[in-house]
Amino acid sequence: MLQTRQNFKPLLLQIGKSMIEEEARQAEKEKMKYMEEHCPTPTVPTCMQELQDLCRKLHKQIDLVDEERYDMEFKLTKSNKEIGDLKIKVQDLKGKFKKPVLKRVRMSADAMLAALLGSKHKVSLDLRANLKQVKKEVKDEVREEKQTSDWRKNVEDKSGMDGRKKMFEAEA
Repeated sequence: MLQTRQNFKPLLLQIGKSMIEEEARQAEKEKMKYMEEHCPTPTVPTCMQELQDLCRKLHKQIDLVDEERYDMEFKLTKSNKEIGDLKIKVQDLKGKFKKPVLKRVRMSADAMLAALLGSKHKVSLDLRANLKQVKKEVKDEVREEKQTSDWRKNVEDKSGMDGRKKMFEAEA
């Protein structure tokens, strides 16, 4: 069995090589046939009128070739676009599309509303306006009263269970 495998591989390579050579010869024959049909041997005109006719004929052929090329390019771009659309549809149907990781963007409420609403947004949104107002002056007065009182009195008031009870009631 090993012997046949070793003989089989070179035989396949030889057959493949001969097939490739045959295809190359066939392509060359087709190319020559096409050139004979579409590109006749040029004849050198002898007078000015024949030269002008030849130029007109060549210009017409060039125009036809350009039109065909343009049509082919248009068809190619259209088919490529359809292929891309179909690929997207297939990907959507499979459902294996990975969503990209989004970056976090820090944006104020005003900037966000302006981005969402555009020029309609004119009212600034102040989120801190609705918060509870704390009067600092009252706390400062209370602190001054505590500092001016005698520290021994505070120690006596807080000592024992009565003092701790007063301290908890004052905090609450």
